[in-house]
Amino acid sequence: MLDANIQTQLKAYLEKLQRPIELVASLDDSAAAQEMHALLQDIAALSDKVSLRDNGDAVLRPSFSVGAVADSARISFAGIPMGHEFTSLVLALLQSGGHPPKVDAAIIEQIRALPAGAHFETFVSLSCHNCPDVVQALNLMAVLNPGISHTMIDGALFQDEVARRKIMAVPTVFMNGAEFGAGRMTLEEIIAKLDTGAAAREVDKIKNKDVFDVLVIGGGPASASAAIYAARKGIRTGIVAERFGGQVLDTMAIENFISVKETDGPKLAMALEQHAKEYEIDIMNLQKANALVPGELIEIKLENGASLKSKTVILATGARWREMNVPGEKEYRSKGVAYCPHCDGPLFKGKRVAVIGGGNSGVEAAIDLAGIVAHVTLLEFDGQLRADAVLQKKLFSLPNVTVITKALTTEVTGDGQKVNGLSYKDRDTNEIKHVELEGIFVQIGLLPNTDWLKGTVELSARGEIEIDARGQTSVPGVFAAGDCTTVPYKQIIIAMGAGATASLGAFDHLIRTSAPA
Repeated sequence: MLDANIQTQLKAYLEKLQRPIELVASLDDSAAAQEMHALLQDIAALSDKVSLRDNGDAVLRPSFSVGAVADSARISFAGIPMGHEFTSLVLALLQSGGHPPKVDAAIIEQIRALPAGAHFETFVSLSCHNCPDVVQALNLMAVLNPGISHTMIDGALFQDEVARRKIMAVPTVFMNGAEFGAGRMTLEEIIAKLDTGAAAREVDKIKNKDVFDVLVIGGGPASASAAIYAARKGIRTGIVAERFGGQVLDTMAIENFISVKETDGPKLAMALEQHAKEYEIDIMNLQKANALVPGELIEIKLENGASLKSKTVILATGARWREMNVPGEKEYRSKGVAYCPHCDGPLFKGKRVAVIGGGNSGVEAAIDLAGIVAHVTLLEFDGQLRADAVLQKKLFSLPNVTVITKALTTEVTGDGQKVNGLSYKDRDTNEIKHVELEGIFVQIGLLPNTDWLKGTVELSARGEIEIDARGQTSVPGVFAAGDCTTVPYKQIIIAMGAGATASLGAFDHLIRTSAPA
């Protein structure tokens, strides 16, 4: 099951086990069960601290549990955790075996203090790059708190269960049988939903913070770059991030980040956070800014009611997926309307789907989906596709793809529980037509996260923050960088450079002006 190279690496990891662990398999007669058993045998053979026992009593089969021999197993995998989930399996083995997690001590204590009686189930697809973070967070919580348990469920393997629970997107998390959340969630976000007093404690903590020299708003590459450049100057630096990593977390393959041959969004986001934590940067995660008040000291008001003050501010709020803004889109989000073909594509195996958008992202999505689903209909507003010629050539070679140009999507339709089609207007004839399908993947670009700045800083017609060559905005002391600005070519490497530019601009502003502390 595991090739020699992976076995060698895993064997080295398993040497870190501090106590014996047991794998308990609950199998059936399927081919997947045979594959799972082979995987478990390979793992057990790599360490004398790992044992394997069959004949488990799990309801979902094939599945297996992981736990310390002296303790009840609270982590289960219903499915074969390969692909993106292999790291989740390795961490489950290590943490169940007593290897300390790389988590702040305060978070560990917060997890241990959570009330008992929570059983989580996370539906994933093995191609989903957002799912492992959720799986690993809940697995860690199960290791640290005896009152918490967690099962990862491969939606592609348990299609009947997916249909029964009407799951149309991954990751989807259930707690004690009720839906808990959908989409990417960090460990901190999950804890915050369970620890009801955490928000109030955080507000009090933020209110007591001293004035910053540089306060960066946003959590993506531009933000990390700006904060690191500022902190290296020895000045008081903070980051306010709705989610650290930003849009990068939703990026699958990154192959144009110079000097790094290939990586993916979650790995890059983790590296950015680790780098930022090497400096004295006050990172305030899960905090959303909703107002900027100019002045000698610039005030940033947060959605939770707290506020922060700083001598300079760098806006690096990035961008979000552009929505169609048609009837039915919001009602059927995660019920057939999706924005990540890599994550949610496997849930539509053998079904009919549409892709909205004829640029590179839309055509790439259609090509990927064509290998999974029964049929793809790609709709483009313009009279022709805008994707690169090589992508178009590949697209038109696929037998199960239909391309419709001059199509304006007008409505997402459904039966009240899930999508059953969409309507569009033929821009040549103005005729309204309907396509029956089960899924819609929206790939029509990005919008800057600047709505909260309207009337405060100067924005372009597209809502982007107007900046000069030094990153300065129309408000003195306020700088900006990255995808939320008028800088052309929205690329990670460009955002990082722009973050450095804005930070140097802010520092130059600080040394040329005097602001009271």
